[in-house]
Amino acid sequence: LPQDPMDFEWSYWIEWGRERILWLLAGHLLVSQMSRLLVEKYKPWCLMVYGMAACWLLLGIKGFAVILLHAAISFAVAQFQLSLLTWLCSLILLSTLRIPAVEETKRKWYDTENEYYLLLFTVSVRCLFCTSFSLEYCWHAPAQKSSHSFPWMLAYVFYYPTFHNGPLVNFDEFSKQMRRQEAFSVKTNLRILIVGIIRIFFWWCLAELMIHLMYIHALYSSALPLESASYWALGGLALAQVLFFYVKYLVLYGVPGLLLQMDGLKPPALPCCVSLMHSFTKMWRSFDVGLHRFLVRYIYVPMGGSQSSLLGTLLSTALTFAFVSYWHGGQSYLWYWGALNWLGVIVESGTKRILSISLIQDLI
Repeated sequence: LPQDPMDFEWSYWIEWGRERILWLLAGHLLVSQMSRLLVEKYKPWCLMVYGMAACWLLLGIKGFAVILLHAAISFAVAQFQLSLLTWLCSLILLSTLRIPAVEETKRKWYDTENEYYLLLFTVSVRCLFCTSFSLEYCWHAPAQKSSHSFPWMLAYVFYYPTFHNGPLVNFDEFSKQMRRQEAFSVKTNLRILIVGIIRIFFWWCLAELMIHLMYIHALYSSALPLESASYWALGGLALAQVLFFYVKYLVLYGVPGLLLQMDGLKPPALPCCVSLMHSFTKMWRSFDVGLHRFLVRYIYVPMGGSQSSLLGTLLSTALTFAFVSYWHGGQSYLWYWGALNWLGVIVESGTKRILSISLIQDLI
Protein backbone atom coordinates (compact mmCIF):
# COMPACT_ATOMS: atom_id res chain seq x y z
CA LEU A 1 0.00 0.00 0.00
CA PRO A 2 1.18 3.58 -0.64
CA GLN A 3 2.88 5.41 2.21
CA ASP A 4 1.30 8.38 3.95
CA PRO A 5 3.95 11.08 3.28
CA MET A 6 2.41 13.79 5.46
CA ASP A 7 4.46 13.16 8.62
CA PHE A 8 7.48 15.26 7.67
CA GLU A 9 9.63 14.28 10.65
CA TRP A 10 9.42 10.52 10.09
CA SER A 11 9.94 10.73 6.31
CA TYR A 12 12.81 13.17 6.75
CA TRP A 13 14.86 11.21 9.31
CA ILE A 14 14.22 7.83 7.68
CA GLU A 15 15.47 9.23 4.35
CA TRP A 16 18.60 10.72 5.95
CA GLY A 17 19.13 7.55 7.96
CA ARG A 18 19.09 5.35 4.88
CA GLU A 19 21.35 7.69 2.92
CA ARG A 20 24.12 8.58 5.37
CA ILE A 21 23.34 8.91 9.07
CA LEU A 22 23.03 5.17 9.83
CA TRP A 23 26.38 4.57 8.15
CA LEU A 24 28.00 7.36 10.15
CA LEU A 25 26.48 5.96 13.36
CA ALA A 26 27.93 2.55 12.46
CA GLY A 27 31.31 4.27 12.00
CA HIS A 28 30.95 5.88 15.43
CA LEU A 29 30.20 2.46 16.93
CA LEU A 30 33.35 1.01 15.38
CA VAL A 31 35.56 3.90 16.58
CA SER A 32 33.99 3.76 20.04
CA GLN A 33 34.50 0.02 20.52
CA MET A 34 38.07 0.12 19.19
CA SER A 35 38.97 3.03 21.49
CA ARG A 36 37.36 1.28 24.49
CA LEU A 37 39.32 -1.84 23.69
CA LEU A 38 42.69 -0.21 22.96
CA VAL A 39 42.87 3.35 24.33
CA GLU A 40 40.11 3.77 26.94
CA LYS A 41 41.82 6.86 28.37
CA TYR A 42 41.57 8.72 25.05
CA LYS A 43 38.05 7.59 24.13
CA PRO A 44 36.42 11.08 24.52
CA TRP A 45 38.96 12.61 22.13
CA CYS A 46 38.66 9.82 19.57
CA LEU A 47 34.88 10.25 19.55
CA MET A 48 35.24 14.05 19.39
CA VAL A 49 37.45 13.86 16.28
CA TYR A 50 35.05 11.38 14.67
CA GLY A 51 32.03 13.59 15.45
CA MET A 52 33.75 16.64 13.95
CA ALA A 53 34.65 14.68 10.81
CA ALA A 54 31.06 13.38 10.46
CA CYS A 55 29.72 16.92 10.91
CA TRP A 56 32.09 18.23 8.23
CA LEU A 57 31.08 15.42 5.85
CA LEU A 58 27.31 15.96 6.25
CA LEU A 59 27.04 19.73 6.75
CA GLY A 60 30.11 20.90 4.85
CA ILE A 61 32.81 23.29 6.02
CA LYS A 62 30.34 26.17 6.48
CA GLY A 63 27.89 24.13 8.58
CA PHE A 64 30.78 22.82 10.66
CA ALA A 65 32.05 26.39 11.13
CA VAL A 66 28.61 27.58 12.33
CA ILE A 67 28.44 24.92 15.06
CA LEU A 68 32.07 25.55 16.08
CA LEU A 69 31.37 29.30 16.22
CA HIS A 70 28.30 28.75 18.44
CA ALA A 71 30.40 26.63 20.80
CA ALA A 72 33.24 29.18 20.89
CA ILE A 73 30.89 32.11 21.59
CA SER A 74 29.08 30.16 24.34
CA PHE A 75 32.40 29.21 25.95
CA ALA A 76 33.69 32.80 25.80
CA VAL A 77 30.53 34.18 27.44
CA ALA A 78 30.64 31.43 30.10
CA GLN A 79 34.01 32.83 31.29
CA PHE A 80 32.10 35.66 32.99
CA GLN A 81 30.36 33.00 35.15
CA LEU A 82 27.02 34.80 35.05
CA SER A 83 24.03 32.50 34.45
CA LEU A 84 21.84 35.37 33.22
CA LEU A 85 24.46 36.40 30.65
CA THR A 86 24.83 32.77 29.53
CA TRP A 87 21.06 32.48 29.01
CA LEU A 88 21.00 35.77 27.11
CA CYS A 89 23.78 34.51 24.83
CA SER A 90 21.93 31.20 24.26
CA LEU A 91 18.67 32.95 23.35
CA ILE A 92 20.45 35.33 20.96
CA LEU A 93 22.22 32.42 19.23
CA LEU A 94 18.90 30.58 19.00
CA SER A 95 17.20 33.67 17.57
CA THR A 96 19.74 33.84 14.71
CA LEU A 97 18.13 30.69 13.30
CA ARG A 98 14.95 32.73 12.61
CA ILE A 99 16.45 35.82 10.97
CA PRO A 100 15.27 35.74 7.30
CA ALA A 101 18.55 37.13 5.88
CA VAL A 102 20.60 34.54 7.78
CA GLU A 103 18.20 31.77 6.70
CA GLU A 104 18.57 32.75 3.02
CA THR A 105 22.37 32.84 3.29
CA LYS A 106 22.47 29.35 4.82
CA ARG A 107 20.07 28.00 2.19
CA LYS A 108 22.50 29.09 -0.55
CA TRP A 109 25.19 26.87 0.97
CA TYR A 110 23.28 23.72 -0.02
CA ASP A 111 21.82 22.20 -3.15
CA THR A 112 18.63 20.91 -1.51
CA GLU A 113 16.18 22.12 1.15
CA ASN A 114 16.72 18.88 3.10
CA GLU A 115 20.40 19.68 3.62
CA TYR A 116 19.53 23.15 4.95
CA TYR A 117 16.97 21.65 7.34
CA LEU A 118 19.59 19.21 8.62
CA LEU A 119 21.79 22.16 9.55
CA LEU A 120 18.81 23.95 11.15
CA PHE A 121 17.79 20.95 13.28
CA THR A 122 21.39 20.20 14.26
CA VAL A 123 22.20 23.76 15.32
CA SER A 124 18.98 24.08 17.36
CA VAL A 125 19.83 20.89 19.30
CA ARG A 126 23.48 21.99 19.68
CA CYS A 127 22.24 25.25 21.25
CA LEU A 128 20.83 23.21 24.16
CA PHE A 129 24.12 21.34 24.55
CA CYS A 130 26.11 24.61 24.55
CA THR A 131 23.71 26.04 27.15
CA SER A 132 24.09 22.98 29.38
CA PHE A 133 27.89 23.15 29.27
CA SER A 134 28.02 26.92 29.84
CA LEU A 135 25.70 26.85 32.85
CA GLU A 136 27.64 23.97 34.42
CA TYR A 137 30.80 26.01 33.87
CA CYS A 138 29.20 28.99 35.66
CA TRP A 139 28.14 26.87 38.63
CA HIS A 140 31.40 25.01 39.30
CA ALA A 141 34.25 26.22 41.50
CA PRO A 142 37.59 27.29 39.92
CA ALA A 143 39.22 24.07 41.17
CA GLN A 144 36.83 22.05 38.99
CA LYS A 145 37.37 24.10 35.82
CA SER A 146 39.84 21.57 34.38
CA SER A 147 36.91 19.22 33.77
CA HIS A 148 35.09 22.06 31.99
CA SER A 149 37.73 22.99 29.42
CA PHE A 150 37.03 23.92 25.79
CA PRO A 151 38.18 20.48 24.52
CA TRP A 152 35.60 18.87 26.85
CA MET A 153 32.97 21.21 25.45
CA LEU A 154 33.85 20.11 21.92
CA ALA A 155 33.77 16.43 22.97
CA TYR A 156 30.26 17.05 24.35
CA VAL A 157 28.92 19.20 21.50
CA PHE A 158 30.29 16.94 18.72
CA TYR A 159 29.30 13.62 20.33
CA TYR A 160 27.74 12.07 17.25
CA PRO A 161 24.90 9.75 18.43
CA THR A 162 23.00 12.74 19.90
CA PHE A 163 24.23 15.20 17.27
CA HIS A 164 21.30 15.80 14.92
CA ASN A 165 18.15 15.09 16.91
CA GLY A 166 19.05 14.23 20.51
CA PRO A 167 18.15 12.82 22.97
CA LEU A 168 19.45 15.51 25.28
CA VAL A 169 22.07 14.52 27.86
CA ASN A 170 23.17 17.22 30.35
CA PHE A 171 26.89 17.94 30.49
CA ASP A 172 27.32 16.94 34.14
CA GLU A 173 25.96 13.44 33.38
CA PHE A 174 27.93 13.14 30.12
CA SER A 175 31.24 14.21 31.66
CA LYS A 176 30.90 12.02 34.75
CA GLN A 177 30.05 8.91 32.74
CA MET A 178 32.57 9.54 29.95
CA ARG A 179 35.41 9.86 32.50
CA ARG A 180 34.43 6.64 34.24
CA GLN A 181 36.58 3.73 33.04
CA GLU A 182 34.87 0.37 33.24
CA ALA A 183 35.89 -3.16 32.38
CA PHE A 184 35.17 -3.71 28.69
CA SER A 185 33.47 -6.94 27.61
CA VAL A 186 33.01 -7.61 23.90
CA LYS A 187 30.55 -10.41 24.65
CA THR A 188 28.32 -8.22 26.86
CA ASN A 189 28.36 -5.34 24.37
CA LEU A 190 27.54 -7.68 21.49
CA ARG A 191 24.53 -9.01 23.39
CA ILE A 192 23.31 -5.44 24.14
CA LEU A 193 23.74 -4.54 20.45
CA ILE A 194 21.84 -7.57 19.09
CA VAL A 195 18.92 -7.20 21.53
CA GLY A 196 18.78 -3.45 20.89
CA ILE A 197 18.73 -3.86 17.10
CA ILE A 198 15.90 -6.42 17.32
CA ARG A 199 13.80 -4.09 19.50
CA ILE A 200 14.42 -1.04 17.27
CA PHE A 201 13.63 -3.08 14.13
CA PHE A 202 10.32 -4.16 15.69
CA TRP A 203 9.41 -0.54 16.53
CA TRP A 204 10.41 0.59 13.02
CA CYS A 205 8.20 -2.11 11.44
CA LEU A 206 5.29 -1.03 13.66
CA ALA A 207 5.74 2.63 12.68
CA GLU A 208 5.92 1.70 8.98
CA LEU A 209 2.72 -0.35 9.30
CA MET A 210 0.96 2.65 10.84
CA ILE A 211 2.25 4.92 8.06
CA HIS A 212 1.13 2.50 5.32
CA LEU A 213 -2.23 1.43 6.79
CA MET A 214 -3.72 4.20 8.94
CA TYR A 215 -3.18 7.49 7.01
CA ILE A 216 -3.60 9.53 10.20
CA HIS A 217 -1.53 12.46 8.96
CA ALA A 218 -3.21 12.58 5.55
CA LEU A 219 -6.60 12.83 7.28
CA TYR A 220 -5.30 15.66 9.48
CA SER A 221 -4.06 17.61 6.47
CA SER A 222 -7.58 18.03 5.05
CA ALA A 223 -10.43 19.84 6.80
CA LEU A 224 -13.24 18.00 4.97
CA PRO A 225 -12.91 14.53 6.60
CA LEU A 226 -12.37 16.14 10.01
CA GLU A 227 -15.50 18.28 9.70
CA SER A 228 -17.64 15.29 8.68
CA ALA A 229 -16.23 12.92 11.35
CA SER A 230 -18.07 12.16 14.59
CA TYR A 231 -16.56 13.10 17.96
CA TRP A 232 -15.71 9.42 18.56
CA ALA A 233 -13.83 9.31 15.25
CA LEU A 234 -11.95 12.53 16.08
CA GLY A 235 -11.02 11.07 19.48
CA GLY A 236 -9.75 7.93 17.78
CA LEU A 237 -7.71 10.00 15.32
CA ALA A 238 -6.18 12.02 18.15
CA LEU A 239 -5.24 8.83 20.02
CA ALA A 240 -3.78 7.30 16.84
CA GLN A 241 -1.74 10.47 16.28
CA VAL A 242 -0.09 10.45 19.72
CA LEU A 243 0.47 6.67 19.57
CA PHE A 244 2.32 7.06 16.28
CA PHE A 245 4.31 9.94 17.79
CA TYR A 246 5.28 7.61 20.66
CA VAL A 247 6.37 4.75 18.37
CA LYS A 248 8.25 7.21 16.14
CA TYR A 249 10.34 8.44 19.07
CA LEU A 250 11.04 4.90 20.24
CA VAL A 251 12.95 4.59 16.95
CA LEU A 252 14.42 8.12 16.76
CA TYR A 253 15.67 8.00 20.37
CA GLY A 254 16.18 4.22 20.46
CA VAL A 255 19.04 4.26 17.93
CA PRO A 256 21.20 6.90 19.68
CA GLY A 257 20.21 5.43 23.06
CA LEU A 258 21.62 2.06 21.99
CA LEU A 259 24.89 3.69 20.91
CA LEU A 260 25.12 5.53 24.24
CA GLN A 261 24.87 2.16 25.98
CA MET A 262 27.58 0.74 23.73
CA ASP A 263 29.81 3.68 24.69
CA GLY A 264 29.37 2.86 28.40
CA LEU A 265 26.96 5.76 29.04
CA LYS A 266 23.46 5.64 30.49
CA PRO A 267 20.95 7.09 28.00
CA PRO A 268 17.80 8.92 29.12
CA ALA A 269 14.88 6.51 29.47
CA LEU A 270 12.86 6.00 26.29
CA PRO A 271 9.37 7.54 26.14
CA CYS A 272 6.60 5.91 28.17
CA CYS A 273 3.55 4.72 26.26
CA VAL A 274 1.07 7.60 26.04
CA SER A 275 -1.86 5.20 26.64
CA LEU A 276 -0.56 4.70 30.20
CA MET A 277 -0.59 8.41 31.00
CA HIS A 278 -3.43 10.47 32.39
CA SER A 279 -1.67 13.67 33.48
CA PHE A 280 0.25 16.53 31.88
CA THR A 281 2.90 16.31 34.57
CA LYS A 282 3.66 12.64 33.94
CA MET A 283 3.69 13.22 30.18
CA TRP A 284 6.39 15.89 30.54
CA ARG A 285 8.42 13.83 33.03
CA SER A 286 8.42 10.56 31.14
CA PHE A 287 8.06 11.23 27.40
CA ASP A 288 11.25 13.18 26.58
CA VAL A 289 13.24 12.47 29.74
CA GLY A 290 16.40 14.23 28.53
CA LEU A 291 14.55 17.47 27.73
CA HIS A 292 12.68 17.29 31.05
CA ARG A 293 15.96 16.99 32.99
CA PHE A 294 17.37 19.97 31.09
CA LEU A 295 14.32 22.13 31.79
CA VAL A 296 14.20 21.21 35.49
CA ARG A 297 17.94 21.65 36.12
CA TYR A 298 18.51 24.87 34.18
CA ILE A 299 15.17 26.74 34.26
CA TYR A 300 12.59 25.40 36.72
CA VAL A 301 14.78 24.88 39.83
CA PRO A 302 16.95 28.04 39.40
CA MET A 303 13.73 30.09 39.13
CA GLY A 304 12.44 28.67 42.42
CA GLY A 305 10.34 25.74 41.26
CA SER A 306 7.92 24.07 43.63
CA GLN A 307 9.87 25.27 46.69
CA SER A 308 8.93 28.92 46.08
CA SER A 309 5.63 30.72 46.65
CA LEU A 310 2.56 30.06 44.54
CA LEU A 311 3.40 33.03 42.31
CA GLY A 312 7.01 31.82 42.03
CA THR A 313 5.86 28.34 40.99
CA LEU A 314 3.53 29.83 38.37
CA LEU A 315 6.33 32.01 37.01
CA SER A 316 9.00 29.27 36.90
CA THR A 317 6.56 26.88 35.18
CA ALA A 318 5.51 29.59 32.70
CA LEU A 319 9.14 30.39 31.82
CA THR A 320 9.87 26.70 31.32
CA PHE A 321 7.02 26.25 28.83
CA ALA A 322 7.82 29.59 27.16
CA PHE A 323 11.36 28.37 26.46
CA VAL A 324 10.08 25.03 25.12
CA SER A 325 7.70 26.82 22.74
CA TYR A 326 10.42 29.25 21.59
CA TRP A 327 13.01 26.50 21.08
CA HIS A 328 10.60 24.43 18.98
CA GLY A 329 10.19 27.34 16.56
CA GLY A 330 8.15 30.05 18.25
CA GLN A 331 5.20 29.89 15.84
CA SER A 332 1.80 31.00 17.18
CA TYR A 333 0.42 27.44 17.44
CA LEU A 334 3.43 26.46 19.58
CA TRP A 335 2.66 29.28 22.03
CA TYR A 336 -0.93 28.00 22.27
CA TRP A 337 0.39 24.46 22.79
CA GLY A 338 2.81 25.64 25.49
CA ALA A 339 0.11 27.71 27.22
CA LEU A 340 -2.35 24.78 27.29
CA ASN A 341 0.31 22.46 28.69
CA TRP A 342 1.23 25.07 31.31
CA LEU A 343 -2.44 25.41 32.25
CA GLY A 344 -2.78 21.61 32.52
CA VAL A 345 0.26 21.31 34.80
CA ILE A 346 -0.89 24.23 36.97
CA VAL A 347 -4.41 22.80 37.38
CA GLU A 348 -2.97 19.41 38.39
CA SER A 349 -0.49 20.99 40.79
CA GLY A 350 -3.21 23.18 42.33
CA THR A 351 -5.57 20.22 42.70
CA LYS A 352 -2.87 18.21 44.48
CA ARG A 353 -2.24 21.10 46.90
CA ILE A 354 -5.96 21.42 47.66
CA LEU A 355 -6.33 17.66 48.18
CA SER A 356 -3.37 17.64 50.57
CA ILE A 357 -5.23 19.93 53.03
CA SER A 358 -6.21 17.85 56.08
CA LEU A 359 -9.83 19.15 56.09
CA ILE A 360 -10.32 18.06 52.46
CA GLN A 361 -8.73 14.68 53.20
CA ASP A 362 -11.14 14.19 56.12
CA LEU A 363 -14.09 15.01 53.82
CA ILE A 364 -12.84 12.48 51.26
